[in-house]
Amino acid sequence: MAPGGPAVALLLMLVASTIARAQERELPVSEVAPGIFVHIGDVALMTRENDGAIANVGFVVGDSSVAVIDTGGSVREGRQLLAAIRSRTGKPIRYVINTHAHPDHSFGNAAFAGDGITLVGHKNLPRAFATRGQFYLDGFRRSMGDELINEVRMTPPGLLVEDRLTIDLGGRTLLLRAWPTAHSDCDLTVFDEPTKTLFAGDLVFLGHIPVVDGSIRGWLRALDEIAAIPALRVVPGHGPVSGWPAAIGDERRYLGTLAADVRALIADGQPIAVAAERAAVSERSRWQLFDDYNARNATAAFSEIEWE
Repeated sequence: MAPGGPAVALLLMLVASTIARAQERELPVSEVAPGIFVHIGDVALMTRENDGAIANVGFVVGDSSVAVIDTGGSVREGRQLLAAIRSRTGKPIRYVINTHAHPDHSFGNAAFAGDGITLVGHKNLPRAFATRGQFYLDGFRRSMGDELINEVRMTPPGLLVEDRLTIDLGGRTLLLRAWPTAHSDCDLTVFDEPTKTLFAGDLVFLGHIPVVDGSIRGWLRALDEIAAIPALRVVPGHGPVSGWPAAIGDERRYLGTLAADVRALIADGQPIAVAAERAAVSERSRWQLFDDYNARNATAAFSEIEWE
């Protein structure tokens, strides 16, 4: 062996051990209601520095089993969520629920692959993974790097929600509801009946500007129905756990302003490029990441509303 070989080998082992420990450290979670644990993601874009951990993820512990609700923006984050679960309960994980297809909510799924675990999603989720999965992987590889992307698997769910579905965790019932196209074309909410806690996925944003990837008109319609859910608190897709239904006030105002501005610009004969610059600019100071998403939202809204 060349001089220094053992020292180099030892150093490599220590580095590998450090990386492994970092990947297995627990994701910080808070118990927001009895048996309901949530990690609040960063309000940021997905990067290799934050492991893609920008969305809210959580889990619900019943008398006999556990359901995970969204798995995060990387397999590394998923493993850290798994470690957080294992430090709090030895009950088996029976369900992993994706609230929709977007990478910040689903890239951690592979950390929960195993016998006895059923992946659950909206009836449109398999199509979303099939048609957009490679686009997501290629796009986020540039910002997150091979290390975080190579392990990601866009595996279709084994249990689909057509409209409503009830899951029993043992003494605890979760009501899942599939929504028509709104934030995306595969939005799913999860309502924990015992604590009146609503996991809304990205149908609800707080602080982080809402992102339109489905239908702005459908989203505004959905908010009217969602507001009627008898929840006490909401876990949004992004932002703090908040009281319900007051939590949707800011989002409703933003989406309504965006739609109204776009309609006015269309009526005035303005092109889509002008809408991207002007629509909803009155909301800029009220939202984080406004300049990253508002022009895109306006473009999506224009493309939909111009055909009304």
